Amino acid sequence: MKKKSITVAILTIMLAASTILSGCSGNGTDTQKKTETSVEQTDQKDTDQKEKEEKEEQKEAELADGVYKADFVTDNGMFQVNEAYDGKGTLTVKDGEMTIHVSLRSKKIVNLYVGLAKNAKNDKKNLLEPTTDTVTYSDGTTEEVYGFDVPVKALDQEFDLALIGTKGKWYDHKVYVTNPTPVEEEGPKTEISALEDGNYTMEITFEGGSGKATILSPVKIKAEGGAVTATVQWDSQNYDYMIVDGTKYLPSSTEGGSVFEIPVSAFDEPVSVIGDTVAMSKPHEIEYTLTFRSDTLQSVE
Repeated sequence: MKKKSITVAILTIMLAASTILSGCSGNGTDTQKKTETSVEQTDQKDTDQKEKEEKEEQKEAELADGVYKADFVTDNGMFQVNEAYDGKGTLTVKDGEMTIHVSLRSKKIVNLYVGLAKNAKNDKKNLLEPTTDTVTYSDGTTEEVYGFDVPVKALDQEFDLALIGTKGKWYDHKVYVTNPTPVEEEGPKTEISALEDGNYTMEITFEGGSGKATILSPVKIKAEGGAVTATVQWDSQNYDYMIVDGTKYLPSSTEGGSVFEIPVSAFDEPVSVIGDTVAMSKPHEIEYTLTFRSDTLQSVE
């Protein structure tokens, strides 16, 4: 009887132990499942957040519709933007589509193709045709060159742009567009005859010469009795006279640079002037072009 009681007790203990172990095992599985689910949810949240941030960055990178100056970078020194434009083209953004106009160095490149040279030969309908652009160099000389309107899918991303020259052979090149800077919109213009008597300042565009000397901008403008004069100052003391419309003008001062008072015959169009410099071994008359920009006119009290 005693042995039977002991046997029953042992069986009872074993059954209880089995139940406890089974419960622990079940709880462990549930805990593991909960942990795995939690990790998966965290990973998904991280992925969603990353995608959201990438979309926001992409949206911020998109340019608003408008006109920009941007660097046009190529992989070859023979295929470059004309030196007059310092490696830059005019980037136009409209309805999210981007196109950059670049003026090249000559008329030796006759077509461009967005893609590889091997595909250009059989895809003539998508060849980029040239425009004839007139460029003005720093010495005042001009030249006609070819320019192209190149579609741009994305900034700072290299893409294939094949070219063909006058010899009829296609070449592969890589290019990309970067550093867009908005082109400032011009303000309202003022006719020279409509300018009221008074003192003003005005920005000028200066062209010509070797680039070693320039007229400082803005310049002082004086309107009186229908006549307009500008006080212009060179960044050099070596100019001993200027000629405007055939009349010679002597400097009113040479302190800090040669200063002249000259007549202004027009706003917003190039005006040819001559400056005589004594910086060389012999005096030299050099032709320059000034454009008085009326959209920058500011009254001086």
